[in-house]
Amino acid sequence: MPKLSTRANKMPASPIRKLVPFAEAAKKKGKKVYHLNIGQPDIHSPQESIDAVRNYEEKVIEYSHSAGHESYRKGLAKYYQNIGIDVDHNEIMVTTGGSEAIVFAMLTCMNPGDEIIVPEPYYTNYSGFANQAGIEVVPITSKIEDGFALPPISEFEKVITNKTKAIIICNPNNPTGYLYSKEELYQLKDLVLKHDLYIFADEVYREFVYDGEEHFSAMKIEGLEQNVILFDSVSKRYSMCGVRTGALVTKNKEVYETAVKYGQARLSPPSLGQLAGEAALETPKSYFDSVYNEYINRRNFVIEELNKIEGVFAPMPKGAFYSIIQLPVNDSEHFCQWLLEDFDYQNETVMLAPASGFYATEGLGQNEARIAYVLKIDDLRNAVKIIEEALKVYPGRV
Repeated sequence: MPKLSTRANKMPASPIRKLVPFAEAAKKKGKKVYHLNIGQPDIHSPQESIDAVRNYEEKVIEYSHSAGHESYRKGLAKYYQNIGIDVDHNEIMVTTGGSEAIVFAMLTCMNPGDEIIVPEPYYTNYSGFANQAGIEVVPITSKIEDGFALPPISEFEKVITNKTKAIIICNPNNPTGYLYSKEELYQLKDLVLKHDLYIFADEVYREFVYDGEEHFSAMKIEGLEQNVILFDSVSKRYSMCGVRTGALVTKNKEVYETAVKYGQARLSPPSLGQLAGEAALETPKSYFDSVYNEYINRRNFVIEELNKIEGVFAPMPKGAFYSIIQLPVNDSEHFCQWLLEDFDYQNETVMLAPASGFYATEGLGQNEARIAYVLKIDDLRNAVKIIEEALKVYPGRV
């Protein structure tokens, strides 16, 4: 039998989805499963986008420009300008989800064997994208006791080599919910200039910032205009995960023009996705106010209730809609699988994402899990109760 490629054998399974077969089996047994494992909001998508797709009257769904429809890119440019990011439409490339933007940036800026630094725990698919590009992820560990704040710059310096080409920052952070401050991002400026690095800025959760805090974009760091590549997406902002429309934004003309060549190879981003995305730019402020209030209520409820459970520690997220929580277990992956295979409370159970899959450093995250508070509070209440009851009888509790 022909062998798979080395790249294929190194491709990591998603900790967000790897337990799906066990969840499906639990459902077949008649159990209700509360999905806290994946960032799929139950918030309604904007009606403006639904109507735009529903009322589409063209007789042919055509390719767009490889960088995306000009009208959409101009609309995105206006959106960014309104939040203080100075770009025009010729610095914005529409992509097939934020994922494609990350892959294109890696392929454009890095060679096989190069290294990218990322604070861990991190969005696990960065490892998959790096694998596709033949590059190595180098982790810098942030700690739960510090709320997953940016590690000291000295820790970055320790791992920089002649192969280091970029640092990737997700802000607000998936999976921790941490919000990097303006001061933390400026700490990276001298490091980036000293070693001539790129900053890849994943800012897809920009609108989800709490407690009076403000999001500061890496695109606003003075003196780094040629170093920053921004990744964005409609998936979370507008609760349109299935639309698969994102963006790569950069003022570096050489990076932009090269990324568009990769876009030409895949022809065009989704035409109907762009239609929905462009319409979403007309979403009224009242939509975001309602969504914000819903998420802040969910966050406050679930974090408070989790911290009431003996042995559980859940840091308060400053942004996004995730938290990495510490559990009194010896193996969170086994615990998460056990919840689906062997446990139920009143014929219901919970699906979590084991945190070990969000770390690159072997052995970390063994007693942690990521939760996504994307369900309504009644469902979150039931899910927390299930976790509490499960921990009372779990054989691997410590």
